Amino acid sequence: MKYRPLVRALLPRHPAQAIALGFGVAVAVGTAILMLPMAKTGPGGAGFLEALFTATSAVCVTGLAVVDTATYWTRFGQVVILVLIQLGGFGIMSFASLLGVLMARRLGLKSRIQAAAETKSTGFGDVRSVLLGVLRITAGTELVVAVLLTLRFAVGLGNPWGHSIWLGFFHSISAFNNAGFALFSDNLMGFVGDPWICLPIAAAIIIGGLGFPVLFELGRHYRRPLHWTMNTKLVLGGTVTLLAGGTAFICALEWTNPKTLGVLSTADKLLAGFFQSVMTRTAGFNSLDFGQMDPATWLGMDILMFIGGGPAGTAGGLKITTFAVLFFILLTEVQGGAAVNIYGKRLSRSVHRQAITIVLLAVALVVGSTMALMLMTDFGLDRLLFETISAFATVGLSTGITAALPPAGQLLLVFLMFIGRLGPVTLASALALRARPVMYEFPKERPLIG
Repeated sequence: MKYRPLVRALLPRHPAQAIALGFGVAVAVGTAILMLPMAKTGPGGAGFLEALFTATSAVCVTGLAVVDTATYWTRFGQVVILVLIQLGGFGIMSFASLLGVLMARRLGLKSRIQAAAETKSTGFGDVRSVLLGVLRITAGTELVVAVLLTLRFAVGLGNPWGHSIWLGFFHSISAFNNAGFALFSDNLMGFVGDPWICLPIAAAIIIGGLGFPVLFELGRHYRRPLHWTMNTKLVLGGTVTLLAGGTAFICALEWTNPKTLGVLSTADKLLAGFFQSVMTRTAGFNSLDFGQMDPATWLGMDILMFIGGGPAGTAGGLKITTFAVLFFILLTEVQGGAAVNIYGKRLSRSVHRQAITIVLLAVALVVGSTMALMLMTDFGLDRLLFETISAFATVGLSTGITAALPPAGQLLLVFLMFIGRLGPVTLASALALRARPVMYEFPKERPLIG
C-alpha cells in the first residue's frame, strides 16, 4: 500500500503515453532476444542494428528487413519475430487494458476511450468482451488461413507436414497482421501464379486491414447495410475502390514489362496485379520484383500505401476514412456547400481539423525524411520516396535498397516505422502531459486564399 503513490508517479499520465511505452518496451525486449546467439544462424549473435530494425519492423507490423528472414534467423529467431508480429497486431494497449480490467475491474473514462480505440471497439462497453471478440476474430481468421496454406504446402507442393504447418501458421499470422514477413528468400515471388497461396494470404490481409469496428458491425448487421455506420460504409467503399483501381493501375503499367508481368499468362498477370494491389493495403508481401517495376508504378503505389487501410485494424497508412473525409470536404467546398454531409449525416468540424492535421503532419514527416535519405545516399528520389512511405505507412514493400542504406538511414526507417504505427497525433498527444483548454476566443477574420 505504501508503494502505491510511487507506482502511480512512475506510470504514464496519459493513455497515449501508455501505448508509446508499451510499443517501446516490446521493441526493446525483442531487440535483446534477437541479439542472442541462439536467434541467429552461424557463430555469434546478431548486431544491434539488425536486431533493432527487425524487432521494430515486427512489432510495428511493417515487414521491411535488412537481413534475409529465411536464412539469417534460426527457428527460434523466427518464432520471436512471429510473437512480436502478433503482439504488435493485436495491440500492446489491448494487453495492458486487459490486465487493468482483470486487476482493477474498472477503467477510467480516458483509459476506456483509448483502450476502445486500440482494441478496435466502436463503443464504451465491457472492454473484456471487446478483447474476447478481437481474440476470436484474430484466432479464427489466422487458423482458417493457416489450414488452407498448410494443405497447399503439404498436399499440393509436397513439403513435409511439420514444415508445412510451420509455413502455414507463420504466413497466416504475418498476413492477418499485415506484417509481410515471409520465410522464403524471394518473399512470395515463387508463388506468383499460385492462387492457393496468394488468395488466402490476400484474404487475410483484407480482413485484417478492414479494422475491427467494421468486422464487428458486419457480424451484427451484415444483412442490413442501411444500418451500417458512416465508418463502415467509408471503409468498405474505399477498400473496394482502391483494390479495383490499384489492380487496374498495376496491370496497365506493368502488363508488358518483361521483368514483372510481361512473362506471365493473362490469368497470372491478373492474379499478380490483384495481389500487389492488396499488398499496398500495408501488407508487404511481394510476388513480383519491385526493383524492376516502372518508376511510374512506384509513384502510384506510393499513393496507395500512404492511404493505407481501415482505422483500428492491423493496417497502417493514414487510413481510408481520413482521405475520404478530405475528399468530401473538397467536394463540398467545390459545390459551395455550407456543411460536409456524408451518407445523410453531417460531419463534425473537429473531424475536418483532425484529418487535415494528420495529413499535413504525415506529409511533412515523409518529405523531410526523404530529403534526409537523399543527403545520406546516392539512390534516386523515386526509390527513396517509396522506401520512406513504405516505412511510415508500415507497409514493408521495398525496391530492394533497405539493406544497402547506411546505418543512419536504417535508423531513420526505424523511427518512421515506430511513429507510423503510433500515428503522428497519438505520438504528439503522448508528449503532452495534460490538456490545455482555451477559455476564450479571438474575433474572426479571414485572409485571402488562392
